[in-house]
Amino acid sequence: MVATTENEPSGPGDADAFAERLFAATLGAIDVLSVHVGDRLGWYHALVDTGPLTSTGLAERTGTHERYAREWLEQQAASGILVAEDPGAGPALAADPAAAARERLYALPAAHAEVLTDTSSLAYVAPLARFVGAIGPQLPHLLDAYRTGGGVSWDQLGDDAREAQAEVNRPWFERELAPTLARVPAVHDVLSRPGARVVDVGCGFGWSTLALARAYPDAVLHGVDVDRPSVAAARAAAEEAGLADRATFHLADAAELGLVEPAGLPFDAAFAFECVHDMPRPAAVLDAVRRAVRPDGVVVVMDEAVGEEFTAPADDVDRVMYGYSLFVCLPDGLSSPPSVGTGTVMRPATLRRYAREAGFADVEVLPVDDFSFFRFYRLVP
Repeated sequence: MVATTENEPSGPGDADAFAERLFAATLGAIDVLSVHVGDRLGWYHALVDTGPLTSTGLAERTGTHERYAREWLEQQAASGILVAEDPGAGPALAADPAAAARERLYALPAAHAEVLTDTSSLAYVAPLARFVGAIGPQLPHLLDAYRTGGGVSWDQLGDDAREAQAEVNRPWFERELAPTLARVPAVHDVLSRPGARVVDVGCGFGWSTLALARAYPDAVLHGVDVDRPSVAAARAAAEEAGLADRATFHLADAAELGLVEPAGLPFDAAFAFECVHDMPRPAAVLDAVRRAVRPDGVVVVMDEAVGEEFTAPADDVDRVMYGYSLFVCLPDGLSSPPSVGTGTVMRPATLRRYAREAGFADVEVLPVDDFSFFRFYRLVP
């Protein structure tokens, strides 16, 4: 994914341009919500598995209601997501438009199918719609948090949010993480040590942990997360992958990393993939990581590749990360006081400050380009 600066927000003083911008954003929001519907009801997968379908065929195959399926199919074709064939133009069906609509076939183009259904593709972004779907029911709670300074946790956002987070990153971890780290000798050499002990802090569903386990068969992996459903999903994934003997997942606070069994045995490497900005007390966690890793080990943080400094208008990376921050990461971080309230837009200087508070000497940006929306850092002991 590459950030763009196209369609930058209009400048002040142009009411018509700003109105057009909000109207276009509304159309985009409708598309995202409609993608959420098609994703969760299995409609896109049915079109991939079967090929072109009528509204009746789609409803029958997925156990849904034909009238709703028809409206969704028409909206998707009107928006250019699906392609429609139109038998309604024939004279035999002209007298009964509803019958014509039920007979119309709809197809999902291959390129769109990859984006919406191929969980192994780097272009798979359907889970982003699940984030939007998860935010909707929490809007009253978010408004209350904005008034009072409280929070809305990942647990409140629920399975749609945690699954979306895991699924949108999964292809990057499975396809690109190992080759990316292999090109960084300071990291690869440590991971290649015989019997290397590796901890993945904030591991979520464990896709990063399992990717490292596959790439480094002599290593022993430990994933740590505070979210019970995520740890359960990671353990199930490890069993399914046949890696449970080398990849163990712990329900624990990473600030107590020294208690991970076997307690006190140091790690060769520690990773924190896209989680430091969510932590209410990041310096405490990084301090625990520093103390748990050997002096000749390596500590790597992967977080959002936002700009070095605040700019306005900003590029698309900063804009989307502010969106995550408003509705997911900042409310989650503030849901567990006391909290530093980092938010998603954690700039390099902020991470450097947390690292130094934790006892690290400095933070080095690793030479990793074009890894989704992320930047890799090595914390220098």
